[in-house]
Amino acid sequence: MNQRIRQWLEDRTGIETAIRHFLYEDIPASAGWHQVFGSVALFSFLLQAVTGILLAFNYAPTPGEAYYSLKYIITEVTAGNFIRGLHHWGASIMIIVVVLHMCQVFLWGAHKKPREATWMVGLVLLLITLAYGLTGYLLPWDNRAYWGTVVATQIGAKAPLMGSYIERLLGSENGIGVVTFARFFSIHVLILPPVTMLLIAVHVFLVRKHGVAPAAGDNLPRKKFFPGQVFKDTVAITAVFLVLVLMAALVKVPLGRLADPTDTSYIPRPDWYFLFLFQLLKFFEGPLEVVGSIILPTVAIGVLFAVPFLDRGKAMPVLKRTSAMFAVALAALGWAALTGSAIQSTPAMEEELEADIDNPMGWQQLTPEEMAGIGYFRREHCESCHALGGEAAGKIGPDLARTTRRNAAWLIQHFKQPANMVPGSPMPPVHLNASQMNALAAFLLRLNARNAEALKEAPAYAADGAVIYQSQRCGVCHQVNGSGMKTAPVLNGLARRRSRDWVEQHFAEPQKLSPGTPMPPYRFPRKDLDNLTSYLMALPDAP
Repeated sequence: MNQRIRQWLEDRTGIETAIRHFLYEDIPASAGWHQVFGSVALFSFLLQAVTGILLAFNYAPTPGEAYYSLKYIITEVTAGNFIRGLHHWGASIMIIVVVLHMCQVFLWGAHKKPREATWMVGLVLLLITLAYGLTGYLLPWDNRAYWGTVVATQIGAKAPLMGSYIERLLGSENGIGVVTFARFFSIHVLILPPVTMLLIAVHVFLVRKHGVAPAAGDNLPRKKFFPGQVFKDTVAITAVFLVLVLMAALVKVPLGRLADPTDTSYIPRPDWYFLFLFQLLKFFEGPLEVVGSIILPTVAIGVLFAVPFLDRGKAMPVLKRTSAMFAVALAALGWAALTGSAIQSTPAMEEELEADIDNPMGWQQLTPEEMAGIGYFRREHCESCHALGGEAAGKIGPDLARTTRRNAAWLIQHFKQPANMVPGSPMPPVHLNASQMNALAAFLLRLNARNAEALKEAPAYAADGAVIYQSQRCGVCHQVNGSGMKTAPVLNGLARRRSRDWVEQHFAEPQKLSPGTPMPPYRFPRKDLDNLTSYLMALPDAP
């Protein structure tokens, strides 16, 4: 039976022949441990793809929502924090391995004729790997990501002749916002992965076409790729994976405060692999800044592409390639010196700006009534006429984050009869009941210039969940953020005590899970149940 199945697969797909052809490729006798980096780089990419897909199942790709969905992944999704750690540290490992692979190829002279195209495709893959880091940096949407991307887009905008086009392409003409986020997410998730897979296929094809480069003077009989080199590649991959697992489990991945465009005191820093460029810019100020940010990096990339055509000498043993070793050592020392200087110049306050995942953020500190007010504010489309501490151009109403308001009673009368309270006002009456107007007034009274951005970015599920919480009068028994009664358990910190499934089942069958409870069963529509549960599970510990 096994033989017939294998024969059927072989006849229809040729897979057995392909595997044998791949495993039993002839490689030079000099091939060994120094050539494991290519396989490790491929493994690193596949790991990034798998962990990225797993994160995407619970990630909301819009500003504000992205931040809180990431917190949800970290705090509620099974192994979510571990998967995020694998993805975060895997990005760094991937860059390290690809750079080491390029250095190994250069030192061994494996870029020489006829392997020039293989080198150039590999260099493009290195640039794409850096592009992953650049585009993925914004996706957590915390302060660190936001301001780091501001700097990156400003550098791109200074490119000679192409600056305005790059700025328009990245959607950063009017600052970092929804369009920029969408562009970075699309590049990171939709464009770079298929391009990477295509280039990896081309790279592997070229390696197989020209064969693995032998060491100079290697006249020994060739050997098979399997099992010797496969064993070495497997050991290297396993070692790298174990390092990643330990880092994901033991080293905390930073997540700062929600991105705050008004926090001009924040000193941005790129990720570690771009710190050298950040430090290099300090040597070029004013009109010369374009030299450090655009011209020198472009020249360096051009030189790397030209390496196969500049280094055309006879192949020599690696220990005799002193010029190549000197070039690699000089580049490594320069990178280390610039990176070290950048780290030393990083102010201590940056660590203080990183928020612990357990600390409440912005909207999480609001009472349910105030939070529901955000929901009603959005349902009534108030932002079409009013700004909330942002760009007020084109708005016919005042900026509500900077407007002095009298009290709740005045606001409610203004909602009911705007023209009576503000003569000449074009605002139509608000069609809400008394309880809903109270919630809207409570939100507006809590709003100010300092918290407007954070409250404006409150996730939709939280606002809609709070609306349901208020409409069901849950505060008659429960307390949230100091508001409500304590005849039933306080709901702050609920995620630490109960699972999401338990909470949803408790709504449907409270007597089953809490015998003797006076709470009646609730049969919410699925969307309402999701929103309300997500809101409750996102509540911080009791203040």
